[in-house]
Amino acid sequence: MATTNLKSEMRERSDRSNRDDRGMDKDGDERGRRGGSSFHRKKICRFCSDQDFALDYKDVRMMQSFVTEHGKIVPRRISGNCALHQRQLTTAVKRARNLALVGYVSMGT
Repeated sequence: MATTNLKSEMRERSDRSNRDDRGMDKDGDERGRRGGSSFHRKKICRFCSDQDFALDYKDVRMMQSFVTEHGKIVPRRISGNCALHQRQLTTAVKRARNLALVGYVSMGT
């Protein structure tokens, strides 16, 4: 009697593992999608697209837009800069920090 009970349990487990609804939630939608729109615009480098937008370590307002409130330099995948300009931006931010134009960390907590 115990063996038949064990066999039925094994059959139920195998039936559960072979379901076709994996990756779907209750509504039948895919899991992990945010917002519903799958279109993402490719970020473009501000420095490549606009020649007037100069990269200068003395321009504090421009530097602040590429530094988080915790003082970290915004990564390339978020800012949309190309590799060349991201390296130049990093050097410029470090120079501005050295001259105390941009802070290493923000004030407060």
